[in-house]
Amino acid sequence: MSRLQLINLNKTFTPKIVPVKDVSLTVEDGEVLTLLGPSGCGKSTVLRMIAGLEEPTKGQVLIGDRDVTYLKPGDRNIAMVFQSYALYPHMTVYENLSAGLRLKKVPQGEIDQRIKEVSRILGLDDLMQRKPGQLSGGQRQRVAVGRALVRRSDVFLLDEPLSNLDALLREHVRADLKQIFSTQNAPVVYVTHDQTEAMTLSTRVAVLNNGYVQQLAAPEDIYNHPANQFVAGFVGSPQMNLLTLPCQENHALLGDFKIPLPELSTSPSAVVLGIRPDHLYPVESEETPSSPIVNGTVFLVENLGMNNLVSMRVPNAQGEPMILRALLPPARWSNCDLTLTLPPDLTHWFDVQSGDALVKK
Repeated sequence: MSRLQLINLNKTFTPKIVPVKDVSLTVEDGEVLTLLGPSGCGKSTVLRMIAGLEEPTKGQVLIGDRDVTYLKPGDRNIAMVFQSYALYPHMTVYENLSAGLRLKKVPQGEIDQRIKEVSRILGLDDLMQRKPGQLSGGQRQRVAVGRALVRRSDVFLLDEPLSNLDALLREHVRADLKQIFSTQNAPVVYVTHDQTEAMTLSTRVAVLNNGYVQQLAAPEDIYNHPANQFVAGFVGSPQMNLLTLPCQENHALLGDFKIPLPELSTSPSAVVLGIRPDHLYPVESEETPSSPIVNGTVFLVENLGMNNLVSMRVPNAQGEPMILRALLPPARWSNCDLTLTLPPDLTHWFDVQSGDALVKK
């Protein structure tokens, strides 16, 4: 068993530069944990501390029963896949895959067996005698992953491995990684700022911002039950609508529309309403909606293929326009008045000051 544990991990460069603040995480065998967040949130620094490339200011890194906090990278039995592939350009694919094993003096017969197994999984059989310069970007990335897999390490670390690939190739390699991860029994830590990768590849996702873990949960919980306003706005494309609204008599006011608030322990003077564009539905003229409604004027329609992203202006309590975006089926939405429903079970409420969710779902 090689469970990975991070205990109160902190990294301080200067009093004003603290990229990682009191991070505690556990990654079980066979689990894929993705560190997700914007640039500068601390996710790569966490990965480098796991790998031994950075020394924590305080806290511990445990792999299995071993405290590896201050061990050198080569003594941790980890494997890392970098954003830049980091292949030896003068070596063939076979030589790149076997280089680390030869340094560890693994018997040749075992080297051949490990490479054969990994080559079958990754589809590298026809590429063994090629050098990196003769490979496509996707092929090079598969070789980089293969080099990590042949080591049979206690922990696998991947640092934005798909960011250098074009969109179509990224989708293909992402599907390959999903299948590869399902065959591994070791903990996998994956770093990315791409939420699609995080949602599709992960067992759990840790959303980081400003050095802190904002939420740690399964991908579907991160999407459906964001812990705070930052997670709600960062995860999801198109981005969640977040509107700051005044409150009156247990209702949030959006122009002339009153939206009932859930049961709260206090009566706030204002709240942040959150609802995803794909959770807004148009109301037909003959309908009598059971959910709260808002009405506005469409000023922008973006064609996304299967759907249109429709932006409309809704006057707030002061008569000034607020922007609400909805993901709707293709139709003639331009320059028209549009009435949308806000399903209560898909509406989120956040505290104006702290940003925390007011209702835990």
